[in-house]
Amino acid sequence: MKIINLIENTPGMPGCIFAHGLSFYIETKKHKLLLDLGPSEDTLKNAEALGIDLSKVDTVILSHGHYDHSGGIMPFTKINNSAKIYMQSLAAGEYYADDGPDAPERFRYIGIDKDISKLPQVTFIDGDYMIDDELELFTVKNRTHDLPFTNKRLLIKREDGFVSDDFSHEHFLVINEMGKQVLLSGCAHNGILSILDAYKTKYGRMPDAVISGFHLMKKTEYSVLQTEEIKNIARELSVFPIRFFTCHCTGLPAFEIMKDIMGDKLIYVHSGEEINDL
Repeated sequence: MKIINLIENTPGMPGCIFAHGLSFYIETKKHKLLLDLGPSEDTLKNAEALGIDLSKVDTVILSHGHYDHSGGIMPFTKINNSAKIYMQSLAAGEYYADDGPDAPERFRYIGIDKDISKLPQVTFIDGDYMIDDELELFTVKNRTHDLPFTNKRLLIKREDGFVSDDFSHEHFLVINEMGKQVLLSGCAHNGILSILDAYKTKYGRMPDAVISGFHLMKKTEYSVLQTEEIKNIARELSVFPIRFFTCHCTGLPAFEIMKDIMGDKLIYVHSGEEINDL
């Protein structure tokens, strides 16, 4: 299995653009696939710089309905209009961020390009879905932990106003290969601990490796309570016999806090870097 980050928030491989967003290129025995496509066509530029031919991709998984994971989809379809795109039906919803009362535009649209939903290669799914014996998608039905504190500003627009996002538009990819199971998530908006509990309930075991943002990043300093929440997540994760690869919305400050607790079990993946030692 080959897994390469195509774009995320921090500089990594020379010649690769870094930007707020996420995309992974993955090769298995049966598939060449993408988990998300980053914020823009910069994802495609990085693939070219890394020598990856995206015209050979057969499967695209959109982890959830936010622009920073989907902005490269429409540019991608100009070079590859045959790859199947899997997304939750709810990922086409009206998703917004509350940037606060002092922002020029308080409620900012962060959903996907509406043209994505019109693509004939899109498969809309509702809940869990098995693509084949290598690739599966699953969702969280019942959260066992609180949502990450950073989710509080994320909203759904309804006819009668804004409500808190429940992240039912998010799903998670499981890759089965050579007796190993690898769990990939975009942002883990549902909370990485709840996701792992849902995984264990569905599969009766834990994954061999986890690749995910943890959605703990913020632009201002963490409060004491927020820092303790990050530490508690790291303490719970450190108990599992799993190696965690993180990036994007975890943020480097949160990563450093978690790394002090998790040690070698936690690795940061920068833009353009390949994941080894799964």
